[in-house]
Amino acid sequence: MLTSKQTEITVPTIDLNSDVGESFGEWSKGDDTAMFRSVSSANVACGFHAGDPSTMGRTCRDAVAAGVGIGAHVSYQDLAGFGRRFVDCSPLQLADDILYQLGALDAVARAAGGSISYVKPHGALYNAILHHREHAQAVVDAVKAFGNDLPLLLLPGSVALERAEAAGLRAVVEAFADRAYNPDGSLVSRREEGSVLHDAATISANMVRLATQGTLTARDGSTLSIPVESICLHGDTTGAVELAVAVRRGLEEAGVDIRPFA
Repeated sequence: MLTSKQTEITVPTIDLNSDVGESFGEWSKGDDTAMFRSVSSANVACGFHAGDPSTMGRTCRDAVAAGVGIGAHVSYQDLAGFGRRFVDCSPLQLADDILYQLGALDAVARAAGGSISYVKPHGALYNAILHHREHAQAVVDAVKAFGNDLPLLLLPGSVALERAEAAGLRAVVEAFADRAYNPDGSLVSRREEGSVLHDAATISANMVRLATQGTLTARDGSTLSIPVESICLHGDTTGAVELAVAVRRGLEEAGVDIRPFA
């Protein structure tokens, strides 16, 4: 118990997540092993935008060995486009596709001694469910059908976030360490120059401010208030491993406790 002369000290906490398991067959993408030394949660590709059974198995085993939480990185069925193309499918088909991915990854994760603890949509699906009500509901329906009421990792202000909360699911808000933001809180399109950040010192300082003060600076200089529980560190950005190391070091030096949100 606290005495009259003691005060409770609240230590800020944050989760660091990264997209992993995105190799396919003989084609290799990213350095997952190195990223696991910096992150606390792993968004594992489930075979629809990247990944294959052996890659999924290896990634889950490495995540369990590193003590990193496993999340299902579900996608439209779009291997050729790396899941970055919108697929105009019915809500029922999308829900079935997502349920299939959840079941596959969960089986692989359990065989590795772990289990999936959250869901993060990938690429075009992630962006679509910001506004696409039918596909947002399909994602939520699939997660509910799978069971365990897994949390959904999403952008703030998305329709999917509203639908998840209405369905009794935990909606976890994240921010992107290496991406520039518009004044309305949306991500600057990858088609625009300056959409991806590369300076490690700047990125680290931005994430420390976000974790300790809940704010980011948009590209026009305005201040955004984004109360997040997780920060995404893309594993395929140039210098991704070095950026992840810099961000984790900066957060730890600022007294931020890094742990999985799920």
